[in-house]
Amino acid sequence: MFASRPLLGASLPTSIALGFYLVGSFLLLAGFFFGNRGPVRPKGDVDTGGMLYNPAKRRLRWATRDEQEESINSSAVFVVLGVVLIVLGAASDNRHALF
Repeated sequence: MFASRPLLGASLPTSIALGFYLVGSFLLLAGFFFGNRGPVRPKGDVDTGGMLYNPAKRRLRWATRDEQEESINSSAVFVVLGVVLIVLGAASDNRHALF
C-alpha cells in the first residue's frame, strides 16, 4: 500500500536518495558525538546522589585506554558508514548527473 507512494510525491529514485542522505547525515552526527565523548565516565551504574547537589559525592572516573579506543573506533565506523551512504545517495539521485 505505502510502497507505491514515494516520499513527498517524488519519484522512487529521488526518495531512495533522500533516505540515503538522511541516514548518512544522522550517522555522521552520531560519529561526531561519539568521537567527542570526554575521558570521564560514571563510576557506578546507580546514582547515589540525594535531592541536593553535593560535589564531594561525585562518582566519576577516568576512562581506560580500551574505553577510549572503543569510542574512537565507534566514531570512525559511524563516520565511514555515513560518508558511504551519502555517496550512495548522490549516485542514486537521478536529479543530478555525476558526469
